[in-house]
Amino acid sequence: MDAVLERPKTFAPALAEPRARIGLIIPSVNRMTEPQFNHYAPEGLGIHVARGRVAGQPARTVAESSGEIAHAASTLADANPDLIVFHCTHTSMKEGADGERRILDLIRKTTGIEALSTSSLVNDALHALGVKNLLVLSPYMSNAPIIAYLGAAGFKVVSDVALQCKSAADFEAITPQRWLELAKQNDTPEVDGIFLSCTNTTQIEAVDAIERELGKPVVNSNQAVLWGCLKRLKPKLGSIPEISDLGRLMRQLEA
Repeated sequence: MDAVLERPKTFAPALAEPRARIGLIIPSVNRMTEPQFNHYAPEGLGIHVARGRVAGQPARTVAESSGEIAHAASTLADANPDLIVFHCTHTSMKEGADGERRILDLIRKTTGIEALSTSSLVNDALHALGVKNLLVLSPYMSNAPIIAYLGAAGFKVVSDVALQCKSAADFEAITPQRWLELAKQNDTPEVDGIFLSCTNTTQIEAVDAIERELGKPVVNSNQAVLWGCLKRLKPKLGSIPEISDLGRLMRQLEA
């Protein structure tokens, strides 16, 4: 028994102390964000998640969701993340820049921690890639709030497809191959970038394939948030290995 106790200890890299941490507030029905972030995040980045009923049906306004958002933010603050992201594309875009600002102000006031949103990071990602004319693909009932938000941010949505999925499980069931097919079927010469909108899908797995097929940059909600967080946390993380299967956006980290 003593020999076992005296054996030198070794620890897997995944168990090492993170050099930086992010907190994500996600819709309670979301089952894709956690595995995707943990798969793609580089070593040294800790991922912490809190859930809230901030999406789905019946639809709720930002004001009606404020208690859920504040509670989720306060529980994340206990883990002392460097950033907190309100991570739901539709909810953070549906009331425009004013609604987004109210969410971020609430998180900052509740926690004292820098707050970001999926919508703001998607906006940053699209600007970083220099795209103007978009094809938008989503599992939503309607892309109208997304199109309005993007329009106000200076982008033109040339065409869009909303698959009108009725449940989170339906969102998840759409394969990466289907997202690739939709991009190919709906691409036009005017389109110079594709936005795959949603945090609870397999879209992130299709980013690289779509870029290779169409020769155009692709932004997805989860990819954009990971990129935006890594960009801000580079001083803590140090050198970030290339994440080659997440498309052109990740190469912006080298700039």
